[in-house]
Amino acid sequence: MDETLDLDGVELQCLERMEKSAEHLRKELRGLRTGRASTALLEFIKVDYYGSSTDLRELAAISVAEATQLLVKPFDPGSKSEIVKAIEKSGLGLNPQVEGGVIRINVPPPSADRRRQLATQVKKLAEDAKIAIRNERRDANKLIEKLAADKSAGVSEDEAKRAKTRIDDLTKSSTDSVDEMSSKKIAEIEEV
Repeated sequence: MDETLDLDGVELQCLERMEKSAEHLRKELRGLRTGRASTALLEFIKVDYYGSSTDLRELAAISVAEATQLLVKPFDPGSKSEIVKAIEKSGLGLNPQVEGGVIRINVPPPSADRRRQLATQVKKLAEDAKIAIRNERRDANKLIEKLAADKSAGVSEDEAKRAKTRIDDLTKSSTDSVDEMSSKKIAEIEEV
């Protein structure tokens, strides 16, 4: 965190960083496979495209053909084999089938064991996000204490105490948001 901030700046920076942690979790959760086909499942798969690692969404149009089937249409037909390799190596357990100019991917429903693994993975991702949020709270509180100790900053103990309370409120709201996201994703995973 920036050392030259006032109390409002510390709060704002803390809020922005907490939101980034929540947003990171949101992206991670979108990529987890449930039984339903979703373009988010493939968007961030890295494809080796002429020597550079590129997101699949930049190389192909990804669409949902049916509830359990995705369709990938490469912009460059020559990249089909690289896309297929990347999907197979992604660890998602998907089996892409090339049909003419498109790649069809059936998304099988996960087994009971796999659903349990996914739920555990969601809980771990959520806990990591909450740890990051609590670390932001700790850093913000340290800065507030530093501002209160520095008499030239003009921050009274009461102002510092109120700022810490607001930081705690931000932390609670951010962790509640993370819990809500993870609960929704776990419910989605357990839905057969």
